Amino acid sequence: MSKQEVVALGRGAGDCGPGLLSTPLDEEQADSLAKVFKALGDPVRLRLLSMIASGAGGEVCVCDLTPAFDLSQPTISHHLKLLKQAGLIDSERRGTWVYYRLLPETTDRLAAILTRPAGAAS
Repeated sequence: MSKQEVVALGRGAGDCGPGLLSTPLDEEQADSLAKVFKALGDPVRLRLLSMIASGAGGEVCVCDLTPAFDLSQPTISHHLKLLKQAGLIDSERRGTWVYYRLLPETTDRLAAILTRPAGAAS
């Protein structure tokens, strides 16, 4: 997912705007949101995202992620690539290793989209 698609996920930077439950999504927003949910629809990717989000200093080396799973390094790399394409994480190569960090603007937009408006019926 491109940066443009991530912005289309919800609203502009800093503007939470109405959530999913208060304003219907347009076709482009629904398509972008579906891509993010598809990336989150796998237990391995959810675990990877939570490990990255809770990493000390806000980032995690791939060398620390791979041993946590009973999967090959190429499989973990594939899952990380899908999370990155969905705009949920970013990476930086430092020598031999790649470090991953959460992109909070995307998760914040997801939270804003899914938040029930104040005063809505339960």
